[in-house]
Amino acid sequence: MSGPLSDLVRLDDYRWLIPKTRQPGMRTEGLIYASAAMLPGIVQDRAHEQVANVACLPGIVGRSLAMPDIHWGYGFAIGGVAATEVDQGVVSPGGVGYDINCGVRILRTNLSAADVRPRLAKLIDAIFAAVPAGVGGQGGLVLKEPELQAVLRDGAAWAVGRGLGRPADLVACEDGGKIGSADPRAVTDKAAKRGLGQLGTLGSGNHFLEIDVVDEIYDQQAAEVFGLRHGQVVLGIHVGSRGLGHQVCADSLETMQKAVVRYGISLPDRQLACAPVKSPEGSRYLGAMAAAANYAWANRQVITDSVRHVLAEVFAQSKDALGLELVYDVAHNIAKIERHSVEGHERTLCVHRKGATRAFPAGHPDVPAPYRAVGQPVLVPGDMGRYSYVLVGTAEAMRQTFGSTCHGAGRLMSRTAAKQNTRGDDVQRDLAAQGIIVRGRSRSGLAEEAPSAYKDVQQVVDVVHGAGISRRVARLRPLGVIKG
Repeated sequence: MSGPLSDLVRLDDYRWLIPKTRQPGMRTEGLIYASAAMLPGIVQDRAHEQVANVACLPGIVGRSLAMPDIHWGYGFAIGGVAATEVDQGVVSPGGVGYDINCGVRILRTNLSAADVRPRLAKLIDAIFAAVPAGVGGQGGLVLKEPELQAVLRDGAAWAVGRGLGRPADLVACEDGGKIGSADPRAVTDKAAKRGLGQLGTLGSGNHFLEIDVVDEIYDQQAAEVFGLRHGQVVLGIHVGSRGLGHQVCADSLETMQKAVVRYGISLPDRQLACAPVKSPEGSRYLGAMAAAANYAWANRQVITDSVRHVLAEVFAQSKDALGLELVYDVAHNIAKIERHSVEGHERTLCVHRKGATRAFPAGHPDVPAPYRAVGQPVLVPGDMGRYSYVLVGTAEAMRQTFGSTCHGAGRLMSRTAAKQNTRGDDVQRDLAAQGIIVRGRSRSGLAEEAPSAYKDVQQVVDVVHGAGISRRVARLRPLGVIKG
């Protein structure tokens, strides 16, 4: 191998090593999960440089990791995973990102594609009208300050407690839809104000509401446990903590830039600004981040309630008759304090997952009881025109990646490049020719999210399946998509 790719050492068909000698300051190796065909794009994007930079973080344990949906991000590459020592290591907001707990959930239904097709346009229009979306979108639940504090503390449970969901929904959420260590007091007034009117809103960018059909089953046992069957219609909801989470990140980065100086931390990139996990700055960030994560879980829960009401109206059936049960809700951008075995020893680590998800195996106590026999559901959305996947976590992920895997397709083009290469009207027309109905708040937003702007999620999933860090269960094909 020559040229820029010579920095990478091929371990097998799915893993590429960045040696510790690549640049000064690396405390460990980097490891990228990718196929050979993906590597030139990753190097052109310079995302591999960010993997090497993360390897310089104080207290990093194991390798600096990147999933096959990797692309350039703030500090960490999107698709990056890194674990640090709680006692001696740091926490970095760049390892979580601005959209804290951007995550995805899937609801199963008792409907088939044949049931939905005749009413698909009506259904898409009704959901589009019921769920506020778009840049800065307001119009969700308008909260008063005490209510917001409860949302930040209790997450999805806040919504369920107010009749906006079912207790079973909480069982099917990562962490039960709530991080107990959340500290609403660590959220600034500026961030809190941004959250008062955005609960139950979709936002913009790659966030979506999607109606899919299960078109392939790979693991019948796991699919049955997850309640999935061939030809079944499911609904996906992808959104995070909105303006509140963005402001928490911005506020924390300002604090962390000062903390780097205070604690004498040397970094190759100022965007990796960080503080010791147990420092006042680190503790405050983790408390505020957890509060924003809880807001995101509550946000997805409120949207779920709206969607259930719409389906009941459109199909003139009760929500129970339609099914509409939550399969799972998984977080993408988050840092978690977790126990992991490292070289045969149990250690308490701060695991950063940015554009990556948990992939915990069968038997793990953090896997919801209904799924513990097979493993945690992993939800991997693709672009609007191809597929999404349901995977399952594996024991191999615990050995290789701190129980982590990919979170989506990953961008091939920046949003600016996508808008230069296509028009929103063309995206809508081309998808309609495939039988996919798309609604968006703006033509430019649809252009940014054109299928051509993304990697082929099937190739991404092939890598994580081949590497053994998650396993294919089912493939979903889009019927209708709503974008902000």
